[in-house]
Amino acid sequence: MNGLSLTLSRGIARVTESALGRYQSAVIRIGFSATWLLFLLREFPHRREMYGPDGPWGWDLGRQLTDENHAFTALRWSGAAAWFEIFYVLAILATAALLLGWRTRTASVLFMVGVLSLQNRSVFMGDGGDNVLHLMAFYLVFTRCGQVWSLDARRAHREAAARARGERVRPDRLGTVLWAVLGLVLAGVTLTGLLFDNGWLVPSLLWTVWAVLGLWAAVRRWARSEEPRILLDVIANVLHNAALFVIMAEACLIYATAGWYKIQGSRWQDGTAVYYPLHLDYFSPWPALADLMSSSGTIMMVVTYGTVMVQVAFPFTLFNRRVKNVLLVLMMLEHAVIAVVLGLPFFSLAMITADAVFLPTSVLLLIGGWAARARERMVRRGRDGDTVLPGPRASGESDPAPAEEPAPGRVGFSA
Repeated sequence: MNGLSLTLSRGIARVTESALGRYQSAVIRIGFSATWLLFLLREFPHRREMYGPDGPWGWDLGRQLTDENHAFTALRWSGAAAWFEIFYVLAILATAALLLGWRTRTASVLFMVGVLSLQNRSVFMGDGGDNVLHLMAFYLVFTRCGQVWSLDARRAHREAAARARGERVRPDRLGTVLWAVLGLVLAGVTLTGLLFDNGWLVPSLLWTVWAVLGLWAAVRRWARSEEPRILLDVIANVLHNAALFVIMAEACLIYATAGWYKIQGSRWQDGTAVYYPLHLDYFSPWPALADLMSSSGTIMMVVTYGTVMVQVAFPFTLFNRRVKNVLLVLMMLEHAVIAVVLGLPFFSLAMITADAVFLPTSVLLLIGGWAARARERMVRRGRDGDTVLPGPRASGESDPAPAEEPAPGRVGFSA
């Protein structure tokens, strides 16, 4: 009994004391925001036809659909073309902020609003990856995905270093202004009846996050003791760990349901299912490559049966690290092939990002080290190619902060 109590107490301490999987959550943040940003930029010339006033799925049809399924979309607030153009640009900016990890908590909420609003406006504009992105955008709000590999982490490290040197850290005025502006926007759409006109879940979440961010900043600035900060930090850690667990369970559920549904199909049973998509014009950006792959019946059979076996087996391999890592590599390679051969890059990017939540931390640190060294080489080459002689450092300019992990719970509005 004592052993069970000790194990339980250790588990509770581990869940509450820190945010687990910080590098995995950072990869999820970077991967999904990059996927959505690339999609928005690629479709920028066609935005009005896909989600705006010029599309076949018109304003009346879109409003009728959201009235029936109570899906949230900020595009319901106005049918004017100017509002759509402004919102599309704001969605791009919010996604870029989340990608860089700037004001991560606020950016994650705005990212969710952008994803839900555009996708719910035209539900038929997607290839499967949009469903994954739709779910993950909601889950990311509850994670502390900016603790590493983000501008927030760099800012937090610089503030901690300044405190260690005995320097006075300036209050976060920009965060306060951003919080106040978003509060005014929420109050405006609430008072006009636009925010809660089609459901309560997402609007309630927006107001809750806004209130929590204000409370967090107030406690961080004016609390005289550490107890309120510790309490908020524990709550944030629990929410983060629960959300990360849900993301992992969601990925397992996607593969398990896909694999078991494939087993029931006759084409998957006889090993020919992969052959047919390769000969559809819509999924054949490289016909010669598709013909080369489909020319071998053995390859088609191996790919068909291998896809089913990997998807069905993956959730059960989480208890064996080596087997799990092998299947992760196979699934990522499979999605990379799908991106090239079938012309579904955004679906593949979304699924590869979902797979990355299971990658070992050592692998992510190795990849992060490669990326850091590549960035340093690029910066060094840029400096070597600069003909301007280096002058004295401007007043107030500090040395770049080393890539260290910030202490959890000290990121202010982005915690």
